[in-house]
Amino acid sequence: MSLLDKTFQENLELILTKGYKKEDRTGTGTISFPGIMIRHDMSDGYPLLTLRTVPFKSPSIELEGFIKGITSKKWYKDRGCNYWNQWCNPKVIPYSNDVDTKKKMEECDDLGKIYGYQWRNFNGVDQLKNIVDTLKKDSNNRRMVCSAWAPHQLNEMALPPCHFSWQVNVTDGKLNLFYYMRSVDFVLGNDLNTYGLLLHLLAKESNLKEGILVGFFADAHIYLNHVDGVKELLQRPTDK
Repeated sequence: MSLLDKTFQENLELILTKGYKKEDRTGTGTISFPGIMIRHDMSDGYPLLTLRTVPFKSPSIELEGFIKGITSKKWYKDRGCNYWNQWCNPKVIPYSNDVDTKKKMEECDDLGKIYGYQWRNFNGVDQLKNIVDTLKKDSNNRRMVCSAWAPHQLNEMALPPCHFSWQVNVTDGKLNLFYYMRSVDFVLGNDLNTYGLLLHLLAKESNLKEGILVGFFADAHIYLNHVDGVKELLQRPTDK
């Protein structure tokens, strides 16, 4: 088991034993802990957890969609990524939990101004292109930040962004990436996989080595119906 797995396990235990019970939007209930960080050196390998099965295809398709600024649900579904199936632009179909509305939301193709739209068109600014250009021309720059949090357009997004911002910097010829999550289902949605891949792609495009990946998690939580599964994960050995 890798150091990453051990860190993940330690953070799960922290949330489970020191966290606070909170109600949530889904009505399921959570155990929440404020402020967790995971740090991974990409020289130790790709940040793929081995404690549990972790998909690669769907996150990679989703990241491709973000990079291309895709807001069509069909585009993701046609390629085997089903994360967005139940969501749509709330300006087209206002969110509700009743059966009829859920069906309409699934049938609506428009995801609104989600991550990729903001990465490529934040008030007319192509943030991703600017970062790539800056990496190639001025790698010491400390202003390479990308934001998906557009307050004036939150009501046009299928979901307000959880991983709302990321930034990169370069030290000793290595590209480091830091990402920020306001809220995270820590068991299933910590996005290490996604941002590890983004770091890899940016480093390759800018002819840099891969450095450190850091994730910051504000409201890190475990859903109450996942507690038994978390306890099982905590019993898995860390000395392999």
